[in-house]
Amino acid sequence: MISSTPAEGSPVSLRPFRLDVPQRDLDDLYDRLDRTRWPDQPVGAGWSYGVEREYLRELVRYWRHDYDWRAAEAELNTWPQFTTVVDGATVHFAHVRSPEPDATPLLVTHGWPGSVAEFLDVVGPLTDPAAHGGDPADAFHVVLPSVPGFGLSGPAPDTGWEAGRIADAWAELMRRLGYGRYGLQGGDWGAGISRELGRVHPDRVIGVHLNLLPGAQQATEPTAAELAGLDPAEQERTWRSWRRYDAWAREGTGYAALQATRPQTLAYALTDSPVGQLAWIVEKFAEWTDSETFPEEAVDRDRLLTNVMLYWLTGTAGSSARVYYERAHATGRRAAPEEPSAAPTALAFFAADPQIPLRHKAERTENLVRFTEFDRGGHFAALEQPELLVGDVRAFFRQLREGRAG
Repeated sequence: MISSTPAEGSPVSLRPFRLDVPQRDLDDLYDRLDRTRWPDQPVGAGWSYGVEREYLRELVRYWRHDYDWRAAEAELNTWPQFTTVVDGATVHFAHVRSPEPDATPLLVTHGWPGSVAEFLDVVGPLTDPAAHGGDPADAFHVVLPSVPGFGLSGPAPDTGWEAGRIADAWAELMRRLGYGRYGLQGGDWGAGISRELGRVHPDRVIGVHLNLLPGAQQATEPTAAELAGLDPAEQERTWRSWRRYDAWAREGTGYAALQATRPQTLAYALTDSPVGQLAWIVEKFAEWTDSETFPEEAVDRDRLLTNVMLYWLTGTAGSSARVYYERAHATGRRAAPEEPSAAPTALAFFAADPQIPLRHKAERTENLVRFTEFDRGGHFAALEQPELLVGDVRAFFRQLREGRAG
């Protein structure tokens, strides 16, 4: 899937990449789907014990007979893509330059269980706003890396790839691309990585746009002392944040506990079973999107399956899970309490995300210059509400250009 010839006019360290999955890999997938061993399910259990079996059967049928990987592959290949080795790890990235020569460089980072496929609907409006009804002044040169251990970057060769090390790798990647200063955008792990890059390298970062902020939620029941001094709207948000966080902590963190403690054991199951890999990911799309029951209520089914394919075809179920382990077992500088970030930061909250950020908490650790709450959308903002996300990113960097406080 990777060319070994350096791109014309580029450093030897940057090599062109084009997706070209061998047919034998697709045939193997189809054979495995045809031979799936299905478990039983308690009568009337629905989704309470995990992904509902009949729903998954239908999704697997669609994956096997209707989903078109070659169409998805061709769409991804419209982006100029490359690989480079940073700190010993292969990093895959797309580099989509704007037709506007003065566009702002923007590094966009995915999380788990996401991939660069999350951004298929936002790259066009970000790079060429004039072609999408926007202002050319809001254009970006977009860099989309696959996190080491994830998808097209492939498994990382060693341990220790937590958010801080990835942030340092991203700084080196942008240096190789010739960008002295740039903006950042991220959600989920991409938010933690982007935030850390802005904190450690503020001289290189124009601004950081996040649609999640680790640690900005209310993790314990609010006390009177905590609520004192907050305006009524922030008090109400604090209670909502606590109730949602408490529900998530009680019922929604099993995946994280397993990935933070035994990712290798999990890897054997998910690397061998495409239906297992699908279920492991689709559960999070069902729970974290702005949907009542089925993730397709919020995310296009083909987009969802393309995202799953990037895990399955690359065998990165286990290696992508290791980022949880690395965070949980970090020592030294990476485990120490973080200093606040000086980088100008925007935080956008989409209504169905399981973790509700609090402005007063974010202001303690970030140079927060913009806070936006949307009444729809969820954890996968670029997939669910691409227009809202693009609009907020444009507005934030426009605000920085114009020197407005927000």
